[in-house]
Amino acid sequence: MNVNGERQSTTASRVALYARVSSDKQGQEATIDSQLSMLRERIKADGYQVEPALCFVDDGVSGTTLVRPGLERLRDQAAAGAVDRLYILAPDRLARRHAHQMVLVEELQACRVAVVFVNRPLGTTPEDQLLLQVQGVIAEYERAKILERTRRGRLHAARLGQVSVLAQAPYGFRYQDKHSGGGRAAYEVVEEEARVVRQIFAWLGQDGCSLREVARRLEKLGVLTRRGLSRWNPATIRQMVKNPAYRGQAAYGKTQLGERQRLRPKRGQPQVPRRLLVPKQRPVSARIPIPVPAVVDADLFALVQERLEENRCRLRQRQTGPSHFLQGLAVCGVCGYAIYGINRYGRGKVRSYYRCFGRDGSRFSGQSRCTNCPQPTQDLDAVVWNDICLLLCEPGRLREEFERRQQNPYADQAQNDRLRVAIVKVKQSISRLIDAYTAGFVEASDFEPRITRLKERLAKLNGELNGLVQEVQHKEELRLVFGRFEDFAEQINENLAAADWKHRREILRALVKRVEVVNETINIVYKVPDHPFVKGPQGGLLPHCWWRHQVYFVTQWGQTKRKFFRVI
Repeated sequence: MNVNGERQSTTASRVALYARVSSDKQGQEATIDSQLSMLRERIKADGYQVEPALCFVDDGVSGTTLVRPGLERLRDQAAAGAVDRLYILAPDRLARRHAHQMVLVEELQACRVAVVFVNRPLGTTPEDQLLLQVQGVIAEYERAKILERTRRGRLHAARLGQVSVLAQAPYGFRYQDKHSGGGRAAYEVVEEEARVVRQIFAWLGQDGCSLREVARRLEKLGVLTRRGLSRWNPATIRQMVKNPAYRGQAAYGKTQLGERQRLRPKRGQPQVPRRLLVPKQRPVSARIPIPVPAVVDADLFALVQERLEENRCRLRQRQTGPSHFLQGLAVCGVCGYAIYGINRYGRGKVRSYYRCFGRDGSRFSGQSRCTNCPQPTQDLDAVVWNDICLLLCEPGRLREEFERRQQNPYADQAQNDRLRVAIVKVKQSISRLIDAYTAGFVEASDFEPRITRLKERLAKLNGELNGLVQEVQHKEELRLVFGRFEDFAEQINENLAAADWKHRREILRALVKRVEVVNETINIVYKVPDHPFVKGPQGGLLPHCWWRHQVYFVTQWGQTKRKFFRVI
């Protein structure tokens, strides 16, 4: 307190806040802003200030998972010692599952971070801990019950034929809620869009047009999509004509949540996706039909489905799975778009290239966004595979890196001994201070700050000792990992040359995170953490870079011309 009785701001403590909402709708309704406002008011009332860099927010991320961008940054900053005090609105904002709450709270406390819940203080007594755990269990149970009641209610409403359980109305319909529909939700036909739908079905079923031809005709007539775009996507048209709502029977339960599967993140998106589960198609037999107004005749709808199946059967037999070696892993180092494989036919030969999506002007209103040159697939595949073979054939490089990290192996033991001796001394000081206070040699005004400092010192030493123990365990795990990798390399080294395309692809996915291509320069990023391997030419440690300036000469489809690639 100052002379005026006002609370003074404490700048020594590094204060952070964490806020989270589960859905995008909550984010749009500014629910996250209300949380931030309450947290900042509480921080100001406690006499602290929070920096913008220490405001961690997860907007539209579920609390049932620990993989959240804002939470990941918070845990990293806490482990680095950049946070002393953390403010959270409620335990369910930190995590929706009781086990996750306990793990996060214990992890933050181990990093010497004081966790403050605004709705209720987090005490240290057994009763306070029990109350926190009971609240977490009840919150998790209530969430499960809400989901179960919602699922059961929607399923019951769908079996009764209620349109309110459907997510949205497709093109040609307008959703009418129960307030404007006389107490019952319904689909209302939009005649202007319905005429376009009938024309699409007529072109496909009666004229026998393809999906791309239908898209070209719509663009030529100037018909706009629901979003106001002039370009129609054939995949969107296919999804439209397969929707049973146009024949008078909408379907409930067409999709279900499944695990997301991707090799690398999309351009401009974080490494960790916002949602780990994505919707996937369910079989037709598992869907529940709901009657709605029909737009096209049932016979025409069935005829279009037969045409689509017939066109699919007449297509060339497509290869299932990846058709190129670097598919899903190659990315453009200039613009960040994905690189895909393309085949060119001419003069009786087939030439295959890797091409950046940014060079396709048709995707960007006729103007390309990238200058990265296409690369022959045979050359690029050979360079990447040779690089992987060098890694697998030289496990000693990993051993060298591990030994470099294990320099002065007795330093950890000496540090452990020093910390234990310091902890014993602090405990002895606490015992002597308590004895002196009991005997009356120390006043209460002097005892409290001294015992507080000693306890803080003891907690700090215990934290450093726990961190050192964890580091030693991590090094031991590294020793086991490197030993297993050497065994794996010895087993696979003999069969690398004879491996077929499928097995090479599996090895590629197991070791490589992504392949960045910039004209004749290739940057191969491996799935090995902590800047491994050896020293780079510019200082520091660079991944797999000891041949950084080595040039590969790869023959281009049997021609005398040679292509230069530099691996970094």
